[in-house]
Amino acid sequence: MTSDIDFDAAHVYAIPMRARFRGITVREGMLIHGPAGWGEFCPFADYDDAVSASWLATTIEQCTVGWPEPVRDGIPINCTVPAVGPERAHEITARSGCRTAKVKVADHPESLSEDLARVEAVRDALGPDGAIRVDANGVWDIDTAVAHIRLLDKAAGGLEYVEQPCRTIEELAAVRRQVDVRIAADESIRRAEDPMRVAVAGAADVAVIKCTPLGGVRRSLHVAEAAGLPCVVSSALETSVGLAAQLALAGALPELDFACGLGTLSLLEGDVVAGADSLRPAGGYLPVPRTPPTPDPALLDTYALTDTAQAAWWRDRLARVRAELDRATGSA
Repeated sequence: MTSDIDFDAAHVYAIPMRARFRGITVREGMLIHGPAGWGEFCPFADYDDAVSASWLATTIEQCTVGWPEPVRDGIPINCTVPAVGPERAHEITARSGCRTAKVKVADHPESLSEDLARVEAVRDALGPDGAIRVDANGVWDIDTAVAHIRLLDKAAGGLEYVEQPCRTIEELAAVRRQVDVRIAADESIRRAEDPMRVAVAGAADVAVIKCTPLGGVRRSLHVAEAAGLPCVVSSALETSVGLAAQLALAGALPELDFACGLGTLSLLEGDVVAGADSLRPAGGYLPVPRTPPTPDPALLDTYALTDTAQAAWWRDRLARVRAELDRATGSA
């Protein structure tokens, strides 16, 4: 069905970030139209073509065959607190309407005091009944993870879980044996050839699933089943077009015990989808879409990538990744 997609007409966008997140200040990607609606292709710049092929598979699923029927209509959402000062962290949390907050930590090697202050501010904003989770993006070694988790747990008045404190499955397992806080695996789920290995190794209590880099909603449902752990669906910092696929996954999971990390439009200065169709949480929830939202033509113009060399880089990248996906699926 890819013959029905006009890849040459893809829109390249560039949306400024409200704060540096994952090392970037501008989110770039492509919006692609197909017979079932719009899809989004937005692998980060440091991902190679082989890794990016799964992102394109998600795009193609979304704009050609759509998604499975959901089993729920609404998804509880956590707010996302980037590596900002405590006052800004408090403001983000208080204004979000969410009862769960995911707090970025370990932004730089000497960040512990900043992390503790940020977590304390988030607890103050949520009150005693809210849930706090932290994400270290795999940068700690085992000893650092154990020490910092204990301090962060105390500062939070209890953490719901710590996401990817270390890089490898073996390191996660070692940390999990030494702390009383749940461990969530994110990157380890995506990198593992056998997602079940994370559970079998005793490396995690929670699986963080992102359908965008996993190759689509259907593929992600298989990964979630294989992981054998409670799941949280988290975004890959997409616009509303890409977020819709993540919500479709959250809506189709047989069980959903935790709030999901899909309120990330708050990290962007804008969106390509207008008005009520823009996927911003209300009252701590987001609806499960049945079809992808349609970009607003005026917003496509507003956030069009104007750097001609960078836009050409994206178009060349798309062509390369299409060829890589064809080779991987045997459709070349």
